Amino acid sequence: MPLHAIPNPLTQFLWNMFISIAMIITLYTCNFYYLVIMSRHQKKNNSIELTEIPTVTVQLPIYNEKYVAARLVNAVCALDYPKDKLCIQVLDDSTDETHLLLEKLVSEYKSKGFDIHHIQRSDRKGYKAGALRNAMKSTKGDFIAIFDADFIPPTWFLKRALTYFCTPNIGLVQCRWGHVNEQYSPLTKAQALSLDFHFLIEQKAKSNSHLFMSFNGTAGIWRKQCIDDSGGWHTATLVEDLDLSYRAQMKGWKCVFIPDIVVDAELPVQMNSAKRQQFRWAKGSIQCAIKLLGGVAIKKIPVDTKIQAFVQLTRHIVHPLVLAQFLILPILLASKINLYVISGLPALTIIAYLAMGPVAYIMVIRGMYAKKWKSKTLSYLYLIIYSAGMSVNNTVAVFDAFFGKNNEFLRTPKFGIIKNDDDWRDKAYALPFTKTTLLEIFFGVYGIIGIFVAIFSNNPVFAPILGIQAIGFFYIAYLSISHSTFKKGRSRERVESKAEKMANNYYKAALAGILVLIIVGVVMAFEEYGTTIYPLDQSRGILLRIQATSDPQLISNDIKTVQQLLPKSGNPVWIFPTSDTDFGLMQKDLETMSSTVDKISTTTPDTAAFHTGMLNVHYQSSTLVFNLLDATPYMYVSISNMLFGSIWVAVIIGIFALLKKKKQSLDKNDES
Repeated sequence: MPLHAIPNPLTQFLWNMFISIAMIITLYTCNFYYLVIMSRHQKKNNSIELTEIPTVTVQLPIYNEKYVAARLVNAVCALDYPKDKLCIQVLDDSTDETHLLLEKLVSEYKSKGFDIHHIQRSDRKGYKAGALRNAMKSTKGDFIAIFDADFIPPTWFLKRALTYFCTPNIGLVQCRWGHVNEQYSPLTKAQALSLDFHFLIEQKAKSNSHLFMSFNGTAGIWRKQCIDDSGGWHTATLVEDLDLSYRAQMKGWKCVFIPDIVVDAELPVQMNSAKRQQFRWAKGSIQCAIKLLGGVAIKKIPVDTKIQAFVQLTRHIVHPLVLAQFLILPILLASKINLYVISGLPALTIIAYLAMGPVAYIMVIRGMYAKKWKSKTLSYLYLIIYSAGMSVNNTVAVFDAFFGKNNEFLRTPKFGIIKNDDDWRDKAYALPFTKTTLLEIFFGVYGIIGIFVAIFSNNPVFAPILGIQAIGFFYIAYLSISHSTFKKGRSRERVESKAEKMANNYYKAALAGILVLIIVGVVMAFEEYGTTIYPLDQSRGILLRIQATSDPQLISNDIKTVQQLLPKSGNPVWIFPTSDTDFGLMQKDLETMSSTVDKISTTTPDTAAFHTGMLNVHYQSSTLVFNLLDATPYMYVSISNMLFGSIWVAVIIGIFALLKKKKQSLDKNDES
């Protein structure tokens, strides 16, 4: 912070918060690089030759997955494993035609001699965890493999993965996720790279050490004794996999990750599906933190294991911290607070940001992918935008977990998309955009305002940082809206009904309306900045110029300019206003300065009266600079701005309500 800046209490509070948040985010970032170093330590996972083929139960939890359910069952029944040693449980909680599809498929495989069971429940109590817990009583053998509906296990999976249960204390063998549709779009490329970071850095580092790793819910094999000893499947959180794996390791069981065994899976291709998945993971992790960290703290385990457990379970709090920092930054810039790493050296600031972020990540990518690192670097650019924009969605999830809202398990829809020319828009399960999109649009517009603040406050080094986040918010919001659809699984050849046409017309109108609102919001924000904030910035610059000159004529002209730029009256601080931020008093101070300048202009510069008068003018000018610094942040939250913002938000909510109403109308037409 510059020596001449004496911030008011609010600005000082925001400054302290900004720095505290930056330190916390830096710690989480440094922890990732620590895991990168640990993952480089080569440790070969021990394996044994299977002298006796063990009996294995394969559990397939499925809920309304008509596009991928048959693919999964066919892949499991194609496993190169003796039929008499393989028990397959299709845990079907479906409420649509998936149920009939699976019933027929299971019957066909049963007639071919497979030990396969179609297990249904009367309700979805406990969701996936409830289905797994319900099926435990009828499992066979000592091992349980689990695959979600969108996975495609290779034929050799069981024979290879079981060899890694080489010691009795190994309770879980987790395998790596592959991506059958990684090249489908920038969205899938970003998700694939994010998952690769998780598996090849985090899971590998923890598996190679005594740190706790997590079960990823699928593509893994459990020792049945481990599940029973750890208390079985719990339904208190949305991430039953993370919960069970931590309880198992607290009991002394070892979990291992095998990067060489890759099980292909389908990545979400619809933005709203990806957001739902991220929401569930973020909320569930915080729920597990609340549930498990107390036990981790008192457990007799190494200190670094406790620290890493805390970091893993709480890492999603970074999302609300990033948003808070994003909101605070423009206010601090407008208040002329120095945020450079070294005062007055913006080049070092941008170098520090690049070193801690993109440069370091690109080096990690180069080490992970060798010859393919250049194409993966492009995916990293997608991931930057995707992660920045997803922070709103995940922040809502974090608060959802803290305030204990209902734990409804909302699955991630899959559409059987593998080839790049596959289309999902005319299929069932496509999700509409939610009210979170409204927040994403708001943060995007705020980011544009922040960019102007950075530029006009002579801090352009921060404009790209704000710009990346703003682009991310608009990107996520745009895809959320453009990926929404009112079609209900009809074929493309079918002629659209009148209701469908009406719904799609409303959908297009809503898109146009939201686009217009964004443009209007940006234009209004820019105009408001030019008429209310920028004149204060100009005034500060002129007042600083007054302090650097002793020419009465120039000072007199500058004072008149400032008088015209500043409001004639009013106080932007409408809660607990102070005299320092009263524009009427500032105008009086300017009049006093003008009077003083008029008096000393009749004396010669070498007189005592001239020097005394000029000192008074310079002092008053300095005082006004500080007053304007205090007033500027409050200009952003004026009553008129808040009123306009409320109307703007209300109109977008109205558009959401209209879309919801028309969607319900279409649903009724479908039912009839």
